[in-house]
Amino acid sequence: MTPTAAFSLLQASGGSAQSPLFQLGIQFALILAIFYFLMIRPQQKQRRQHEESLRNLQKGDEIVTTGGIIGQVIHIRETMKDGVPARSMDDQVTIKSAESRLIVERGRIARVTSGKRAEATTSTTPAS
Repeated sequence: MTPTAAFSLLQASGGSAQSPLFQLGIQFALILAIFYFLMIRPQQKQRRQHEESLRNLQKGDEIVTTGGIIGQVIHIRETMKDGVPARSMDDQVTIKSAESRLIVERGRIARVTSGKRAEATTSTTPAS
């Protein structure tokens, strides 16, 4: 249902004269609802998925940093909280890129491109 159709239904259902301020309030509410469902909610969902993939980062995964460096994870130093390793976005991740080894923060990883999980799914499929 389009916003204009919803607004027309609201106008048609009320036989009494409504104040213009009420009608303006309804229009603003509809616009805010549209913005929420089309822009804000999908961004929040994408951010949650990205953070979850970073928390599940494992040795052997290939990553791309926010600076554009492509590398393979070789070590993850997790922060300790009360003697238990706690995965946070401040953890130090050692990556290997070509002949270099770099240490980056987990939160500075832009995306996980592939890794053991991707290799495991492709290796289980039978070759034709």
